[in-house]
Amino acid sequence: MTPDTVIDLGREAIMITLLLSAPALLVGMLVGLIVGLLQALTQIQEQTVAFVPKIVAMVLAISVSLPWLITQMSQYVVELFSRVPDAM
Repeated sequence: MTPDTVIDLGREAIMITLLLSAPALLVGMLVGLIVGLLQALTQIQEQTVAFVPKIVAMVLAISVSLPWLITQMSQYVVELFSRVPDAM
């Protein structure tokens, strides 16, 4: 296995990780921004008020995007395993 192959595999692993985590992180960021604005407007500074909506929204985002996430991960694993004979 050449260093170029290892670098490519590492880069692809990082990219697929970012791609798979993006839906939950983006929804969490958006809901956190909205809740933060509402807390600033109403002057309610309770930690659980910010935490619970983000968790619920992130779980919903993961459950909605789960078929796509599984497809992306399956494609990555198939591609990774198909490279094994070339690396030997």
